[in-house]
Amino acid sequence: MFRKQLFDTSRGRIVTLLQRGSTTVDALASELRLTPSAVRSQLTAMERDGVVLRSGTRPGTTRPSRVFELTPEVEQLLSRAYVPLLTHVVDVFTERLSAREVEVLLRKVGRALAKQLTAGTRPVGDMRSRLIAASELLNAELGAVTHVEKNGSYVIQGAGCPLSALTGKHPAVCVAMETLVKEVTGVPVRECCDRSGRPRCCFQVAAESSLR
Repeated sequence: MFRKQLFDTSRGRIVTLLQRGSTTVDALASELRLTPSAVRSQLTAMERDGVVLRSGTRPGTTRPSRVFELTPEVEQLLSRAYVPLLTHVVDVFTERLSAREVEVLLRKVGRALAKQLTAGTRPVGDMRSRLIAASELLNAELGAVTHVEKNGSYVIQGAGCPLSALTGKHPAVCVAMETLVKEVTGVPVRECCDRSGRPRCCFQVAAESSLR
């Protein structure tokens, strides 16, 4: 329902047309039966929001026309293939590997992902600063919604889970994220994710005094 409502808007219809390929303001205006000025106004806002970008020009009647296309990030977000493909990949290797082998594999995935997201450089500062940096990394790069809490020990607590389509069926997937947080922060981490109902991320670390 939400997807249908989104694509029923002018901005959503522009996105739908740009999924077919890059095009010009006049071509979009003709398809949408809007004025070029109205389309240009939408594209300006969408460009500011990182939804579209200018990718060159095409010859026009009197002057070259600017060409617009979706940003790679938006195209990835719009794809419906990632979740089902990833789910089937995990299904296949969990059927063929032992629980221990699955854990080893997922921890390797977590380490590789941490290296990619941080370019091999850990955040610096005290433990709280590093945990906040890890939380912000999860939010910015993986679509999580987390924050750092402290009640005896530090916890990165999530309001949801970016991998909720997988974690209910494959709890071991949380191990990959646990390893990612451990690699980024450089401290021992234990996942305490809530996988019931609406899954929520949770990563708990030892009290700072116990790490000295």
